[in-house]
Amino acid sequence: MIHEPARLRLTSLLAGVDRMAFSQVASALGVSKSVLSKHARVLQESGYLQLSKEPQDARGTRAWLALTDDGRRALAGHLAALRAITAGVDGLV
Repeated sequence: MIHEPARLRLTSLLAGVDRMAFSQVASALGVSKSVLSKHARVLQESGYLQLSKEPQDARGTRAWLALTDDGRRALAGHLAALRAITAGVDGLV
């Protein structure tokens, strides 16, 4: 699930925080909210991402995204696999 570039960027961004507002994630990744929603849903269905909503004054609710423990493990495993695949490539580029 994480190998797709947009989802890899999303999980990498969320790995550095406890949680982040949905709109801030969309802005940081430079994607529309609909694109982010699509990728977040895939990660949520796989158990890698948690979406929560909290009341925010008179403007309604604010959505928050956070990696689950499984999501953090999956990202760490994927990054380790990428490092193993690319070991020794530094001298070639």
